Amino acid sequence: MTIPNSKKHITAGSYSKQWFMASMIALAGTVAATTVKAQTNGSNSPYSRYGFGLLSDRAQGFNKGMSGLAYGMRGGSELNTKNPASYSSIDSLSFIFDAGFSLQNANLEQRGQKVNAHNSSYDYLSMGFRASNNMGISIGIMPFSTIGYNISQSETLKDNVEITQANTYSGDGGLHEVYAGLGWKPLKFASVGANIGYLWGDMTHTVLASFSENTIASRRRQYTADVRTYKADFGLQFEGRLNTKNSFVIGLTYGLGHDINSDSHYYDQKIENNTAIGDTLVATNAYQLPHTFGAGLTWMYAQKLRIGLDYTFQKWSDVKSPTLINTGNIGGQSYEARTGNFTDLHKITMGCEYIPNAEGLRRRDHIRYRAGFSYTTPYTLVNGTDGPKNFLVSVGVGLPIANIHNNRSILNISAQYERVKPKAAGMITENYLRLNIGLSFNERWFMKWKVE
Repeated sequence: MTIPNSKKHITAGSYSKQWFMASMIALAGTVAATTVKAQTNGSNSPYSRYGFGLLSDRAQGFNKGMSGLAYGMRGGSELNTKNPASYSSIDSLSFIFDAGFSLQNANLEQRGQKVNAHNSSYDYLSMGFRASNNMGISIGIMPFSTIGYNISQSETLKDNVEITQANTYSGDGGLHEVYAGLGWKPLKFASVGANIGYLWGDMTHTVLASFSENTIASRRRQYTADVRTYKADFGLQFEGRLNTKNSFVIGLTYGLGHDINSDSHYYDQKIENNTAIGDTLVATNAYQLPHTFGAGLTWMYAQKLRIGLDYTFQKWSDVKSPTLINTGNIGGQSYEARTGNFTDLHKITMGCEYIPNAEGLRRRDHIRYRAGFSYTTPYTLVNGTDGPKNFLVSVGVGLPIANIHNNRSILNISAQYERVKPKAAGMITENYLRLNIGLSFNERWFMKWKVE
């Protein structure tokens, strides 16, 4: 039946979409609450003993197969949290829910001895949608750093070879980030964006010296911190077209460096009869975040091939951290925030993605094939010298989930080989094989039906 002179706009599936959104937000909160607690399972590296631990690459399912290539990446069906300017490209009909986790096998080698370890960790959980014309919004949670190690060694005392001293080095914790971001496209060729986040987490490092002779008291030295602060990251993207088949995107990012008003505690204790006795030292305002700069260029050919290059610089050499100092006075030690424990980080990333036929009708036409490589210098100093360098090679695929209800969601699978190579001889070399799995759920939420 036709209703004359009347128009009515109905949001497609509005009630089911609202219910689904509420379910997704509840699920996100539940997953975040549980996976954040499990994050420390993602590391067995002794190098997480230094600084904030192992830094997250912040990559997501679509670019993990490209070793984290991001600054010049933008697309209507992908969430690129490493450059918030990209949010302005989110499809106007889309709600994107993106989540990922990793499984890895670690091989640690030192002086011919090898140890294997298996880990799992969550990588990210994020959502994004179009707020208005040329403006997109994203919210999410992801790890910032990870600490997790347990190392033991034993030796006989020099003045009494019958007594053995066992030293155990252990650590756990890490930092996590929850963020809200906005991307806006004020000009046809330029977009700007920002992520404003909250950074929090606990960090604990313990050194325990115990002896085979029960009459000798054990000694425990422990460093703890509870970090709470804000985080701010900004991005720019410039788009250009050379001709009908060739286009490019230039991306720039900046992460704000600032003081963290969190204290660190140092405990030096003797343990006798299950009783700990000793001193506590406190370093006030002990931490800082570095200024971070990123620049990238991505070139696209015929909607089939994307190739990109990123460069990242983090100014860690100016960052202070808690430092134990021998004063030579009565008491002998102080615990203060000082610079000199870090070095500047440089990272180069190259990656590519190939789609056989973006306009094709067959499912295999839309499979995304990816590959990438990255090289990263350390940000920490180990015994006064630069820490290990990092080499990463990756390959991956994006498999469209095509059915009658959904043909835009993608299952992202990638494999990575990572080698952590120390500068000094005799230090631990690490090799990782990692499987990353991410699901980017892309649903048409805001399509409207018109009844006349």
